[in-house]
Amino acid sequence: MCGIVGIVAKGEVNQALYDALTVLQHRGQDAAGIMTCDDGRLFLRKDNGLVRDVFHTRHMLQLKGRIGIGHARYPTAGCSSSAEAQPFYVNSPYGISLAHNGNLINAEALKEEIFRADLRHINTSSDSEVLLNVFAHELMAQGQLELTVDAVFNAVEKVHERCKGAYAVVSMITDFGIVGFRDPNGIRPVVYGKRETEAGTDYMIASESVALDVLGYELVRDIEPGEAIFIDMEGQIHSRQCASNAQYSPCIFEFVYLARPDSIIDDISVYKARLRMGDKLADKLVADHPDHDIDVIIPIPDTSRTTALQMANQLNIKYREGFIKNRYIGRTFIMPGQQERKKSVRQKLNAIELEFKNKNVLLVDDSIVRGTTSGQIVQLAKEAGANKVYFASAAPPVIYPNIYGIDMPVVDELIAHNKTVEEVAELIGADWLLYQDLEDLIDAVKSGNQDVKRFDSSCFNREYVTGVDEAYLNHIETMRSDTVKDQVDSDEGVIDLHNRA
Repeated sequence: MCGIVGIVAKGEVNQALYDALTVLQHRGQDAAGIMTCDDGRLFLRKDNGLVRDVFHTRHMLQLKGRIGIGHARYPTAGCSSSAEAQPFYVNSPYGISLAHNGNLINAEALKEEIFRADLRHINTSSDSEVLLNVFAHELMAQGQLELTVDAVFNAVEKVHERCKGAYAVVSMITDFGIVGFRDPNGIRPVVYGKRETEAGTDYMIASESVALDVLGYELVRDIEPGEAIFIDMEGQIHSRQCASNAQYSPCIFEFVYLARPDSIIDDISVYKARLRMGDKLADKLVADHPDHDIDVIIPIPDTSRTTALQMANQLNIKYREGFIKNRYIGRTFIMPGQQERKKSVRQKLNAIELEFKNKNVLLVDDSIVRGTTSGQIVQLAKEAGANKVYFASAAPPVIYPNIYGIDMPVVDELIAHNKTVEEVAELIGADWLLYQDLEDLIDAVKSGNQDVKRFDSSCFNREYVTGVDEAYLNHIETMRSDTVKDQVDSDEGVIDLHNRA
């Protein structure tokens, strides 16, 4: 997962892009980048680190223009290198920059095809650079000196034909405008909105609606699967459905964990979906453990709070905050490398002893992926004096790779793979473990929008909406294991691409 944003405004966009990326920081903490355009000149700043650390005053002053795109990166393959930071840029045709959230599952084949047929060189291991070059080639194939909106949409149609996987994209075409588009399954979220100012209307495309809310934009709607939205330099908006086989299949893990609770994705409130997850999980707890002796329900902050609170209300059990979170430690799930995750948990959470001592505690989390964090948190609860520690997951067992841009690729790193619920409970040290049923999870999310007929739930049931072969699954196991996520490069400075040698 990554965070993307694009803005076309009547005034300077550098601060708005920075603020939007800060709001989307939860989607990626590895690297950040902004590219702006001013009178035909492009300005780029990107590097490893959080948004607040990548952009200083000297950088912001040089990011000129009233049009630009930004990206907050979360690595799913290879090294954590600033060479992989986005946006990416190609100068032909027209000067195109691009930021992408998702993962192409045919990137290797496309890379070979791009070199042999399109004569284009890919400089990084990022599938986003592959996607950019496919789009650039298809735009060039339109054969127009003076670019038109129809040519942009035609190029997006060709991208849909060639690219397979998940992609939510913002792309800036120098001195022409910004295009946002989404793969035909709509796996990753992207929305657009507008803001009225004295000078006119500003438009924003972003991964989540919360970015629009915080900056005072009105949410217009989601970009539909297969659709492209184009905003020209004058602030005129154009749209077209660019795929013949489009079908809503959003990633259900967005609602479980990835998205902020105050976001609305595909007309579904993430917050309300998590409330319904709590209802479903409470019903299952009563069915499976009718004689439970739970004294208190405690969430593992932050994502599980909504679900845990609803469970407590439904079960008429006390809800307490038992863990205090150090907010200056990143999300452990998205940290590259198992050793970093192991090291960070005790730095991240501290137990309040009086909420645990001599009590039977139900800990609630959004999901259990590798189990490293869960096991350490159970141990923290026991060290704080809990008599018994039970554990509930708002999601079903994660037992298969996710191939659409979430870092859960290697089955050997998934604690529930080929194990019973009782075996997982023993491994994490819980007295018993309760998982959400997949049918209940789908129903909890789908209730928000009955028009969404299916979800990508592949990490739970191995049903990949794009299809996938074993060779690719074997490939990503090699590329995405924790052992390869240990390289870090660094770049400095804002790059004026107009004067770049």
